Amino acid sequence: MIRINQLKIRVNQRDMEKALRRKAAECLHIRESDIKRLMIVRQSVDARKKPDIFYSYVVDVEVAQEEKVCKKARNPQVNTVKPVVYRFPYQYVDNAEVPFKCERPVIIGSGPAGLFCAYFLAKAGFAPILLERGEDVETRMADVERFWQEGMLKPDSNVQFGEGGAGTFSDGKLNTLVKDKDGRNMAVLRTFVEMGAKESILYEAKPHIGTDVLCNVVKKMRQEIIGFGGQVRFGAKVTGLKQENGRITAVVINETEQLNCDHVVLAIGHSARDTFEMLYQAGIPMEAKSFAVGLRVEHPQDMINESQYGLPDPGELGAAPYKVTAQTSVGRGVYSFCMCPGGYVVNASSEPGRLAVNGMSYSGRDGENANSAIIVAVTPKDYGDDHPLSGISFQRNLEERAYQLGQGKIPVQSFGDFKRQVEQGTETQSEITCKETAGCEKEVIQPQNKGGFVFADVSKILPQECNLAFVEGMEQFGRMIPGFDREDALLSGVESRTSSPVRIHRDETMQTTLRGLYPCGEGAGYAGGITSAAMDGIRVAEAVAASMRFTNFS
Repeated sequence: MIRINQLKIRVNQRDMEKALRRKAAECLHIRESDIKRLMIVRQSVDARKKPDIFYSYVVDVEVAQEEKVCKKARNPQVNTVKPVVYRFPYQYVDNAEVPFKCERPVIIGSGPAGLFCAYFLAKAGFAPILLERGEDVETRMADVERFWQEGMLKPDSNVQFGEGGAGTFSDGKLNTLVKDKDGRNMAVLRTFVEMGAKESILYEAKPHIGTDVLCNVVKKMRQEIIGFGGQVRFGAKVTGLKQENGRITAVVINETEQLNCDHVVLAIGHSARDTFEMLYQAGIPMEAKSFAVGLRVEHPQDMINESQYGLPDPGELGAAPYKVTAQTSVGRGVYSFCMCPGGYVVNASSEPGRLAVNGMSYSGRDGENANSAIIVAVTPKDYGDDHPLSGISFQRNLEERAYQLGQGKIPVQSFGDFKRQVEQGTETQSEITCKETAGCEKEVIQPQNKGGFVFADVSKILPQECNLAFVEGMEQFGRMIPGFDREDALLSGVESRTSSPVRIHRDETMQTTLRGLYPCGEGAGYAGGITSAAMDGIRVAEAVAASMRFTNFS
């Protein structure tokens, strides 16, 4: 296969495939008819000369005599490649010569790590049992909407818990920085497409699905797991472990039911705080890890479009994303996280008396505002003690402050007022509130959220050092994106669930010191998003299958 890099095609071409074939043929000095097949590997946006914008493509081309054509092209953009296609390396075989005396593998948690672990094990014939403390995605969607409308929180069925995990109620972003030499990343994307996602996620530089589509994808994956012989149980919270001779023998469900098992995958997600406590009490080795906390920041989407593309309405390009990072004078990194073009700030709470926010976009990304978490790095030194679960206590403290400020609704403040509070400690009323009560006709940014909001002094949530770093970061970002640090940019708090504050130790076999127990995904500290968690789920599925295939339990 011949790979061509940096094929540039102007945006808004009528027939993009035809334009690509023509451009590829010119690059290779061959006729278009010589191209047997052309596949898009990657599509990104080149807006360096905005508003004159191009798509930049990486394509694979199949032709006769590839080595000869490649050599003749004499172009550094052209080389030959052998695409990597992932195949799960194990298959369950039930016969007398290959005895299986293991129990069915058990996966705890149906976020992306647990779903993909269960899916690949089920597809290979290992008949996994997937346990989810929350509800199926249809029930969960109704519970979340009721919470946003009426404030009725269900601790086990909310934005954090339930089928699909926390990522289901987000933008469904699928980009990852994890290296993919074995093809697991593409296997994840292809699975999503097979379950109903748009095919363009296979090559987009920043692929996303959207909450509305992702809910249906998750449901289809569940149906496939069941169809392959797996079992999916909702309302099945794991409350204990049984062990014997250093090996897991059973899990306890809902305090009363015992399920015998010898291979258990911990894909519990970053918010299963009570489960972390149970594991700690059971003696599972773990440690506090660094993560980041901050606030959601809202800007008009057309302002972001203008900055990124030179156009307030970029047409087929859709709502523009951004990514910003800064290093501050106090030594803390500040950066954007989970940026949601045309999205909403959502109340993502999972515990009574505590409030956390997240960002969410639908597939159309057609909301009026752009939002992103702007977060500040924190380390175990910030948590107050050296207990492995001290990061959870740190999170809870911030969330309690946010809840009290908003009385259960999302606390919101303008950046101008926030900055004055942080730098001067002055008592100020929200600028937007003043304008609204005065009947001012000047247009200001209006919060776009799910779950209700109140104006409050958001500067009281984070530690002062984090506040100072946040302000400094915002000002640096204002020099990158004009208007980013505008007075009426909206801040909502608190963004505290960026990643797990805990890492559960595992060795090269993916197991803890309790044999047969496999920490997996973002909650265990080995991933940082939907795609990386799904990839880790596949890796752990491989380890489980290898153990079941080659270990003799007679």
